Amino acid sequence: MRSDDKLPVHIAFIMDGNGRWAKKRLLPRKFGHREGVKTIDRVADDVFGRGIKYLTLFAFSTENWKRPKDEVSGLLALFDNYLTKRLPKLERDGVVLRVIGSERGLNDELRGKIDEAYKRTCGGTKGNLTICFDYGGRADIIGAVNRCVESGVKVDESSFPTFLQTAELPDPDIIVRTGGEHRISNFLLYQMAYSELYFSDTLWPDFTAKELDDILKAYSKTDRRFGGVDEKR
Repeated sequence: MRSDDKLPVHIAFIMDGNGRWAKKRLLPRKFGHREGVKTIDRVADDVFGRGIKYLTLFAFSTENWKRPKDEVSGLLALFDNYLTKRLPKLERDGVVLRVIGSERGLNDELRGKIDEAYKRTCGGTKGNLTICFDYGGRADIIGAVNRCVESGVKVDESSFPTFLQTAELPDPDIIVRTGGEHRISNFLLYQMAYSELYFSDTLWPDFTAKELDDILKAYSKTDRRFGGVDEKR
């Protein structure tokens, strides 16, 4: 990346391909998920190191509870372990850690760790890492609608986002999906109205700093008009 390239303020990832990464190596899927967690660390360091302030990761969807019980329990354990081990570094680096989602399948201990992570990092100024766990775009919108109704306040496009779980975040400038699939999978449905979309064939555990730079370079060349007209074209 050149220093004068235009950077996004907020980049979001649909992290896909852990299971296929493991299958290619004749390993159980859990090994792919473990490797995917290592990639989270690398990507977070790379994103914030380039001056991008907001990084959002789709880690576990509301539909992922349908997966085999042993895989779900493994993902919960990895998430728990990530909060425990990653928190001190995020705190030192000045990165705010948020977790959004329904938390319906999380035990009290894990909920407590989520709350503690935010309390310990909320003063960070280097970057904002948001992990979407048990998150679904439709559920987020429905929950926001219900909160609007309960408040008795009529909302518009400028006030409605304050009722979403992402109220403290700017909308993503670019959403990247790894793993070769070309779909959104119920992620940030309201927030992505004008996001740039980038689909990568790379499996998430293989995602590198070079590919991040390639994506950012492609983003720097986009002409984001938000429904307007480019008078030069």
